[in-house]
Amino acid sequence: MDPIYVCGHRNPDTDSVVSAMAFAALHNALGDNAYVAAMQGAPNDETQFLLDRFGFQAPTLLTNVRTQVRDIDYDRPPTLGTSVPISHAWAVLREDENLSAVPVTNEDGTLYGMLTAGGIAEKDMESITKPEVRDVPIFNLLSALEGHIINNEEDTFDTISGEVVIALPTPGECLKGVSSGSIVICGQQKDVVDKALEIGASCVIICQGSLSEKYLGLSSKTCIIATPCDAYRAARMIYQAIPVQRIAQHTGVVLFHLNDFIDDVRETVLQSRYRSYPVLDENEKVVGTLSRYHLLRPRRKRVVLVDHNEKSQSIPGLEQADIIAIIDHHRLADIQTGAPVFMRNEPVGSTTTIVATMFQERGLQPSEKMAGLMAAAIVADTVMFKSPTSTQRDHRMAERMARIANISLDELGQAIFSASMDSKPTESLLFGDFKDFHIADHDFGVSQITCIDSKRMMERKDEFLAIMKKTMEERGYTLMILMLTDVLLEGTHLLYLGDEDIITQAFGVQLKDHTCFLPGVVSRKKQVIPMLSALWG
Repeated sequence: MDPIYVCGHRNPDTDSVVSAMAFAALHNALGDNAYVAAMQGAPNDETQFLLDRFGFQAPTLLTNVRTQVRDIDYDRPPTLGTSVPISHAWAVLREDENLSAVPVTNEDGTLYGMLTAGGIAEKDMESITKPEVRDVPIFNLLSALEGHIINNEEDTFDTISGEVVIALPTPGECLKGVSSGSIVICGQQKDVVDKALEIGASCVIICQGSLSEKYLGLSSKTCIIATPCDAYRAARMIYQAIPVQRIAQHTGVVLFHLNDFIDDVRETVLQSRYRSYPVLDENEKVVGTLSRYHLLRPRRKRVVLVDHNEKSQSIPGLEQADIIAIIDHHRLADIQTGAPVFMRNEPVGSTTTIVATMFQERGLQPSEKMAGLMAAAIVADTVMFKSPTSTQRDHRMAERMARIANISLDELGQAIFSASMDSKPTESLLFGDFKDFHIADHDFGVSQITCIDSKRMMERKDEFLAIMKKTMEERGYTLMILMLTDVLLEGTHLLYLGDEDIITQAFGVQLKDHTCFLPGVVSRKKQVIPMLSALWG
């Protein structure tokens, strides 16, 4: 079953990560085992602290949902070892009329080359003009001929080489001009066998009969093989005993990996001449083959968006995926879908609150660990219920989750916002909860750091401003904002770069040294972004 990825926004915060985990847990508990929680980046310090506290691993890292090779129904033909005889390879190809090539693999499963029906046919035609073989493994030869060695020195024969000669039943003349080291195919003519031994043939193949016991146990450097095949079949089967590694295409093989994007694969295929291409996994092991027709109808990845509905915040490649649901508490933005989807967007302070409500509606109680994590996400996103986006429903759901987890919301809030930030790099703090925005031809970024001691954070003002200036230049922003939100002060120290008139008009304050204090402002999405949107129309 193909996975359904549940993914939050870029630069994921705690609510984004936990709501994805909780939504996936809900549906998996109800029997929909395909749901996989994902995130677009590494968890920030706050989120990692809470994951560790409640004993969870971070969700799957997902950086793109473009269609990949793993999303197509590629073929899974058998693979052949390098020592397999051509006869076996031909039988494998004949079993499936749609199979034009098979991968040849090394002992560890990695790719050696590709063997095609055309390659086998080419080798067969070559045997007519050049009737010679080199170092054919004796095991391969005996298997192809369905024969056995009749000399008593059979253990000394490992490989067979030489020009292939069919000795016609003409006494005395049949081996004229035959050199030593040849492979002689004959019938029950003792004189022919004796002559072949005399000239030093590397191998004598006796077809469809029995010989005098004098050859049994004969000590000779010539390998004597008895076979039920007739002479013509024996001659053909010698070439069929050659290991496939001798004729497989080993160099210049065009191959693909499971993680390769279909757009790139299609371009490569259009520029090449092959009918079948090997597919490798992350460990370079062969998992199948693909052909041109596989690229016509690839399966699209399925995703659920949580905690956002904005294209700029969503995962790259979304246009090649199928959105099946959106769970969010932000304003409606610009996500478009190709078909109707389930959407739940509610004016609460945390997306996790909505998911907790869905647990309740389905009559399912989350585990103690998950309930504790969900309570923490609600507390973090509502800034201990002091955010203007916070509602009574957020508070009730957080309290219910806390009771299931047997924890205190007050203690949890103190633990979340009192974690020391002194040792954290300035850049890590700045981009821990950072979002890009595009409003009315304005591209800008807004970062938020929530703490209980904004005074300590303000001591790093110059460091913050230096990184903000560099970021503006690299990304082409018209402005950049850092919100240092103090839970105890219930307000925000705002650091700003750009046209200062924008802040003056939007918030009715004057900047001093690129800073100002906004009392009562604790929410980016409800108190900062709406003011800028209104200013720019």
